[in-house]
Amino acid sequence: MSQLNTISFKNEWVSPSKIVCIGRNYLDHITELGNQIPFEPVIFLKPNSAISEDLNSKNQDEIHYEGELCFIIKNGEIAGLGFGLDLTKRKLQSQLKEKGLPWERAKAFDGSAVFSAFVELPADISNVTFALSVNEHLVQQGRVKLMMNTPYCLVENISAFMSLVDNDIIMTGTPSGVGKVEKGQIFLGEVFDGTQGLISKQWTVLS
Repeated sequence: MSQLNTISFKNEWVSPSKIVCIGRNYLDHITELGNQIPFEPVIFLKPNSAISEDLNSKNQDEIHYEGELCFIIKNGEIAGLGFGLDLTKRKLQSQLKEKGLPWERAKAFDGSAVFSAFVELPADISNVTFALSVNEHLVQQGRVKLMMNTPYCLVENISAFMSLVDNDIIMTGTPSGVGKVEKGQIFLGEVFDGTQGLISKQWTVLS
């Protein structure tokens, strides 16, 4: 059996069993892609094999980035947060949606979940925000207050039909500003609690 992929939480390496992803959680991104507003959270999964420390553009299909606030689970509750990139084969996803098929081929491929380290959760997450820059140009900004479904509501919704176990990750959706990943680009993901910086992670697209 191959070794499970890991992420860093409070300076300890842990292995998420799954990544629970939320689609269409920011109104501006729904408008950006011309999607319908959902009546309940749109949920899909990425496996542990999707986790990667590296950011790559090389694939059979064009890859798009989606910056997101991410939360890690302990004892059935949110315990920490980090920054993540939900990598997407956009053209393939559109084709699958047109046929009414699941998105996993466009969302759950190896290397499609790229994370910063995770840190302990602030006492109040209502002022948590994130920023994503590409080549020093700000391309995405998101905040808990703009989410259609807050992280705590997502935990309740997911737990109603699926067990969340220790080290599982919830990716809470992306705002507008998604775009193509290209070789040589420098990505910088940052998470803030108000004006206080919590997380900063930089990647250079390798190929």
